[in-house]
Amino acid sequence: MKAFRISFIFIILLSCALSVSAQSQTASNSSAKTEAQKTTPSEEDLAAIKQTALDYAESWYEGNAEKMERALHPDLAKRIVRADSQGRSRLDQMGAMALYQGVRTGFGKNTPKEKQFKDVTILDVFDNTASVKLVMSDWIDYI
Repeated sequence: MKAFRISFIFIILLSCALSVSAQSQTASNSSAKTEAQKTTPSEEDLAAIKQTALDYAESWYEGNAEKMERALHPDLAKRIVRADSQGRSRLDQMGAMALYQGVRTGFGKNTPKEKQFKDVTILDVFDNTASVKLVMSDWIDYI
């Protein structure tokens, strides 16, 4: 069995349209929430979060910059840890425009269909913020 290789890990911010009920919005405005006061995200919210992550992955594999644009916040802050030729780590940065342009190059289209992984795990949701792990063919994204 071939070992799974992580080329790089990065953190990005996604724009997820999460609907917040009036009750939870009022509660968050009046006082800080404790663990017991956290609201459980609706199935609709969870589906929207998952679909946003899938749009991100699929847009890479399809070379579809418009789909990528729907998945990303315009103020994207992407960080990638890479190693130089001597094995020293460095932190590279990328904004939304650079990622759109990267998708337009179509490199993701070179990934064979059978290797186009897009496993989405929602790690946490609090108010209108979600944390997601997305396993793709050559890397893992923490979004």
